[in-house]
Amino acid sequence: MSQSEARYTVRSLIVTALVAVIGTVLALEMSGKISHSDNKDHMPVGDFQAIHVTEDDPFRMSPKASELHAVCENGYLAIAADVDPSFRGILVDYKNRGVRCSRPSPTGPAVPPSPEATDSNG
Repeated sequence: MSQSEARYTVRSLIVTALVAVIGTVLALEMSGKISHSDNKDHMPVGDFQAIHVTEDDPFRMSPKASELHAVCENGYLAIAADVDPSFRGILVDYKNRGVRCSRPSPTGPAVPPSPEATDSNG
C-alpha cells in the first residue's frame, strides 16, 4: 500500500480521538454520572505514607520541608497548612480510624477526654 492510498491522516485520527474524549466527558457530565461535591469539609487534605525506619537501613527523604505541620487535636494527630493554620484535617488510616497523638494507657479510658472536660478542671 503506497502513501497515496492511506485512508486516514494522522491529524484526522488525533482530532477524532480528542472529539471522542470531550464528547464522553460532556455526556457523563450531562447525565449526572460525574459528581461534584460542594461540601469541602470531608475532602482529603493530602495523601501521606509511613516510612518504616530501622537503625540498619537509612531512608531517603527530600531535604525540602513540606508546607504542612502536625498538631494534636482532641487526642488525634491533625495535619495543618503552614500558610493557613485553620485549614487542617485529622490523620486517619485506611479504615478511616483516627491516628492518636500518644499511646493510650492500658488502665485509662478508651476514648480521650474531651477538651471541655479538661478545661473545666483548670
